[in-house]
Amino acid sequence: WFLPLATLALQLATFRGYGYFRDELYYLASAEHLGFGYVDHPPLIGLVAWLIRFTLGDSLFAVRLLPAIAHATTVALTARLAREMGGARYAQSLAALAAALAPIYVGLCGFLSMNAFDLVCWASLWLLVARILRAGGASLWAPFGLVAGLGLQNKISVLFLGFGIVVGLAIARRWQVFRSWQFWAGGALAGAAFLPHLVWQWHHGWPTLEFMANATREKNVSMPPLAYLAEQVVQMSALAAPLWVAGLGALLASRRFGAFRPVGWAYLAVLAVMLATNAKPYYLAPAYTALFAAGAVTLEAVRRPVAGLWMRVGAVVLVAASGALSAPLAKPILPTEAYLRYTSAIGMAPSVGERHEMGRLPQHFADMHGWPELAVNLATVYHALPPADRKRACVFVQNYGEAGAVDVLGAPLGLPRAISGHNSYFLWGPRGCTGEVVIALGGNRHGYEELFASVEQAAMHTCTDCMPYENNVPIRVLRGLRVPFAEIWPRVKRFI
Repeated sequence: WFLPLATLALQLATFRGYGYFRDELYYLASAEHLGFGYVDHPPLIGLVAWLIRFTLGDSLFAVRLLPAIAHATTVALTARLAREMGGARYAQSLAALAAALAPIYVGLCGFLSMNAFDLVCWASLWLLVARILRAGGASLWAPFGLVAGLGLQNKISVLFLGFGIVVGLAIARRWQVFRSWQFWAGGALAGAAFLPHLVWQWHHGWPTLEFMANATREKNVSMPPLAYLAEQVVQMSALAAPLWVAGLGALLASRRFGAFRPVGWAYLAVLAVMLATNAKPYYLAPAYTALFAAGAVTLEAVRRPVAGLWMRVGAVVLVAASGALSAPLAKPILPTEAYLRYTSAIGMAPSVGERHEMGRLPQHFADMHGWPELAVNLATVYHALPPADRKRACVFVQNYGEAGAVDVLGAPLGLPRAISGHNSYFLWGPRGCTGEVVIALGGNRHGYEELFASVEQAAMHTCTDCMPYENNVPIRVLRGLRVPFAEIWPRVKRFI
């Protein structure tokens, strides 16, 4: 338990970072709209955000406590998976250390998102599958189905894991599994747990499919297979790569891992699906707990006394060193200027995962800048309006990050709830806005002039080290809408 608790302590000691992350604000806003789904994610994260706000509030510590616990839980599950594969104390410790220090795990569990809980889900499912393969416990397919169903309510990519396991079982010729009624019952349980979200999707015209198609076509950067594989090495830490590569090789070829062969094929099947669908590289991150466990067990089994000892010590040193070197790249633990000096020294440029202009910081750090300033700037314009206009005013913004900042950080400043056409905010509608007075952040001035009798720029929002498209954005006051607001609303929809 030392490494899971140390992981939790390290996450909580560095929880502040640069401030709220864009998606955190969106999820906290989603807590006010509980339901069976959202445009760009299933419903569980909204419920989690509601529980956080209801019990702990929406401070940074409150928001980031559960993701930190999720990281610690993932570390514990990885150690348990190594034990299930036959590993003793060294293998369990090394596997746990790799999960604790993997850069992508450190980063994804540093803020509130679906991804932290996705790691726990995949690690739990790998553990259940390993137990079934080792001991033949067909009764475990029922809890597997329940965990998978809950995982699907968190993130749809759990489907990739389910597909991979089926392919792995088939390639390894474990036909007896497919003849087991418990296997099919587990699948039925997962489907039943996921059904409410599917009904929600059908009722709303399958918005997530539209969102995914738009994101693939217009936003996500397409990566060729070799670049995608190289990114896997980077996000799991280059120095630790031999550990999980050895684990994959052992799962596929070692006689010792014959019982767990489907797990190796499952990883390759999931990788193939990710490549075929142009999935973001970090979507594959939850798969590596199984490879960490197998690699650690393989290393522990080296019998040559001197060589084996040096290999075991060297693996611990490499994993620990790689984690220490990559931690500032994964989580904002350095001040901005120190971070820039560090990346310059090691020759790292800001990463580009989407088709946006980049500033000095990578997107996952830039998206932690500028939100309090945005709320203050909009509140200043709002409170400068005449009292009669303030009663009728609404705030229109361009994306869910801006809208979340208004809803979460702007509420204490007296701002009305934001409206936007971006993703779930479009489904939440105009929130009673009549269009008589609109404070608009960004957007096209000419388009506004076609719809409103008066378009007046009241301020300019600027922010340091935010994403460039969030900087130098005009704040305008629009008055005198020429057409009913209900006619305009369908035109602002943007699922991407």
